[in-house]
Amino acid sequence: MTDPEILKYTQKTGDFSRMLDSIPYAKWIGLQCELFGDDLIFRLPMKDENLGNPILPAIHGGVIGGFMELSAAIYLMMSQDALRMPRIVDFSLDYLRAGLNRETYAECYLTRQGNRVANVMITAWQKSRSQPIATARAHFLLED
Repeated sequence: MTDPEILKYTQKTGDFSRMLDSIPYAKWIGLQCELFGDDLIFRLPMKDENLGNPILPAIHGGVIGGFMELSAAIYLMMSQDALRMPRIVDFSLDYLRAGLNRETYAECYLTRQGNRVANVMITAWQKSRSQPIATARAHFLLED
């Protein structure tokens, strides 16, 4: 999925553009990452192609889920200095309110890491962190 050289470049420089361009789904939904000190914040820009309900308009639930799952995988790669995408074992998503057609942000926290499995919590919000639109838990396999 991603070239180890691209991952090394991203880990060294903090420039996520090459890595995100190498992941077709990230490129298609418009996923972006920014470092703020030690915090890694993910951004899903307002994009008509991501809508599931154009009447509201609201982001498709699958796009929100994919955005959050991919954010967790990238977060784990960056925090573990891994040179490949971790394999997803389980992903549980709770939709809390409608994700309207506006910029959406996500933040991840490593809750537990073992030798083979890591657990990551993900929170997505739009206007305010105190009012998340979705929360998720992801379990990843770190080694084969």
